[in-house]
Amino acid sequence: MIQNLIIGISGGTGSGKTTLANRIIEELNDPNIVVIKQDAYYKSHEEMTIEQRNKINFDHPDALDTALLIKHIHALKDGHSVRMPVYDFNTHLRKTETVCIQPHKVIILEGILIFENKGLRNLLDIKIFVDTDSDIRILRRLKRDINERGRTFESVHSQYVDTVRPMHLEFVEPSKKYADIIVPEGGLNPIAIDMIVSKIKSILSDISTSPKRSKGNL
Repeated sequence: MIQNLIIGISGGTGSGKTTLANRIIEELNDPNIVVIKQDAYYKSHEEMTIEQRNKINFDHPDALDTALLIKHIHALKDGHSVRMPVYDFNTHLRKTETVCIQPHKVIILEGILIFENKGLRNLLDIKIFVDTDSDIRILRRLKRDINERGRTFESVHSQYVDTVRPMHLEFVEPSKKYADIIVPEGGLNPIAIDMIVSKIKSILSDISTSPKRSKGNL
């Protein structure tokens, strides 16, 4: 019997993955839930200049340290805490500090490429794909990158045309076939949220209530 539930939420950039995750957390109303963002696991390239790092294709699987993410999910499933990286989107480097993530009953993993890698995909108990029209997604990304990451309209537009859209078509969209549930409009779909939350509650009711194993840091 599983000791915890790993939920993967994927979808294109700006599709509403975070909104859906927040709605699920609100509806479950359980403090024993943690969210891990795939974005935290971007590789850090201290050997590059900032100009070189700005040219990295961050929407390609190779930009991510998926091996470390898989190691951390395995550890959390086994009852160990992990030190999650903290990524700085302005410098494109990992910060020196990390965040300690303890094992939780429900772990939500969110990211555009979490279904692309078979090893990571197989660790997920429930796979949810948020399916949102591309025009809505690009507008959301524009707003986020300009307001939260200090980007210019020109840089966001250029990145979307050069890498975001091509990588979405090559890696993200095809990974939708691995989803257990496809949710149009993500957190704006109350019926889908009700169904997902009901399914999660049903699975959680079957999870063992045996004492927790001793924990360590990875």
